[in-house]
Amino acid sequence: TLLSPREQEVLALIARGFSYAEIARLQAVSVHTVQTHIKNLYAKLSVHSKNEAVFEASRLGLLPPNA
Repeated sequence: TLLSPREQEVLALIARGFSYAEIARLQAVSVHTVQTHIKNLYAKLSVHSKNEAVFEASRLGLLPPNA
């Protein structure tokens, strides 16, 4: 797929409104690691914001319907 499993998890949590710090805590990684995943998925989706990332991922069917 376009995104790694971890990137998809991070994106699903962003879509649900979690902050970077909350995502880091939920995934037991540093905020820096979350930011790296987000930077990578923004590049893969060719977007520049959380809203664009969620919209594009939804359009491409990368998010579960209830995310």
